Amino acid sequence: MKKYILALVAATIFSSCADKLEITPPNNITDEQIQQLLASGNAEAIKLVMGSMANGMPQLFNFAGISGVGGADMYYSNQGLDMMRNLEGNDIVLGDVSGLSALVGAPEYGFDNFISTSTNKNAVYWNYAWNCINQANKMLNFLTDEIVGTNAFLMNCKARGLVVRAYGYNYLMENYQDAYLQGGKDKLGVMLYDRFSPTQANKPRATSVETYAFIKNDLSVAVKLLTDAGTGHTADVTDIDLGVANFMLARVSVWTGDWAAAVTACDNILNSYPNLMSQAQYGGRNTGTATDPVFLPESNGFLNNASNPEVILGFPVGQSKTYHNAYTNPFGEGNGGVTRVYKRIDNRLYEKMAATDYRKDNFMAEDFGNYTYPSNQTIAFIPKYTNTKFAATHGIGSANKIEVGTVTCYYMRTSEVLLMKAEAQAQLADEAGAKATLNKLLAARTKTGAAPLTVDTYPSMAGLTVLQMVYLQTRIELWGEGGREFYNNKRWNIPVDRTSSQNHLAKITYPVAKMTLEIPEGEMLYNPLAVQN
Repeated sequence: MKKYILALVAATIFSSCADKLEITPPNNITDEQIQQLLASGNAEAIKLVMGSMANGMPQLFNFAGISGVGGADMYYSNQGLDMMRNLEGNDIVLGDVSGLSALVGAPEYGFDNFISTSTNKNAVYWNYAWNCINQANKMLNFLTDEIVGTNAFLMNCKARGLVVRAYGYNYLMENYQDAYLQGGKDKLGVMLYDRFSPTQANKPRATSVETYAFIKNDLSVAVKLLTDAGTGHTADVTDIDLGVANFMLARVSVWTGDWAAAVTACDNILNSYPNLMSQAQYGGRNTGTATDPVFLPESNGFLNNASNPEVILGFPVGQSKTYHNAYTNPFGEGNGGVTRVYKRIDNRLYEKMAATDYRKDNFMAEDFGNYTYPSNQTIAFIPKYTNTKFAATHGIGSANKIEVGTVTCYYMRTSEVLLMKAEAQAQLADEAGAKATLNKLLAARTKTGAAPLTVDTYPSMAGLTVLQMVYLQTRIELWGEGGREFYNNKRWNIPVDRTSSQNHLAKITYPVAKMTLEIPEGEMLYNPLAVQN
């Protein structure tokens, strides 16, 4: 059966080049014809065909259009999924008035059932991950070792597909099985498909050990391909390059306890991405007045990649998805501002930040008070502890407050690499190395003019083990980013316990054992070999 791949290949390319490449019109191009083009050795044809597919791979990290939900839904994009995970932890408070159950994200914040096989809060994670895997496999079908050979362009294409496939499988494991070091190692992984075919037979779930071996092999091969092709670390942060491949390898390695591999991967990245954001680049700064604030995104490294030397993978205005900013910006008019869906920091974490740590300035020390949202002149009260980390009153390049929301986005950055390295060093009993790594981060996060912070002078770190120091600094540094707290709590075996918080509205406890999703109902119904968690 011929399988058409128009979803991956841009029709405009084939329309303009069909005669030159002597291929059939774009509505009829098939797998077999692409295989013939690849075997022909025609470099121009190969770049046109495979380049179109390969260029779509990075966008799977920056995705909107998840199956089963509408465009206005918070589950429509992977940034939305990450925000849901952000709300299922200790460190983010949703809103400021109890009883606002209609707030977007309130079910997740209140830990309504999100793990059962039939809930609509579950299958979206499954669908997103499998879309990544299927799109990667559609391209990888063509890129056999024989076809790729020593062709540097095809080596890069294959590496992109392998990284995306590994990302998809790792995403499934982070959500659909217990953490590897918390009992998940001895349980089931997911179904492993290394090629795409709509007619292939269903597969049973592999073991977790087999699944992670598959993921690590994909990433190791991708690293080798990118190295052998001479790609290395590119200047284009939209690329899937050696930095992205090693970031994924480091993330998988800390999840599975492969600490030495994590250090090696992190060091490779840090050699090319050594610089950290400065105080001026880290978060929003009010350059207006107390009553008429101006937070310009251009100077905020979290909203403008040009002001963020840490970005390993990110996308510019026009390509970037902006859902995360809409959900977190207290001055925006999406689900972060005018509707009072403020993202605030738990006072317990806020109080652990040193007075000379400028990251503390990313949260309001006092109530902001009333703010007039410009498009409809709605007035809403912005409370204490609301974040300014992602705050903007304007869009990039705009002087009009109504146009707020035009920003860039990022998915991987240097600070997280430092923290993964420090964690791995601590687990390897290299306490001196872990402290030295943490000290690099702390020195960079010290207010101008103050003595550089260290693990020995950071007040709330007194008496902590080195590993506990890593945990605390990870929570502070990555607050509100990528659902990281949820996944870290899961692998660190840290339950949710908000009972002693002053400003959490849903003072809930929630065990780690209930952070693992059940296999969705659709898979259980249509795959007779599927076994439930």
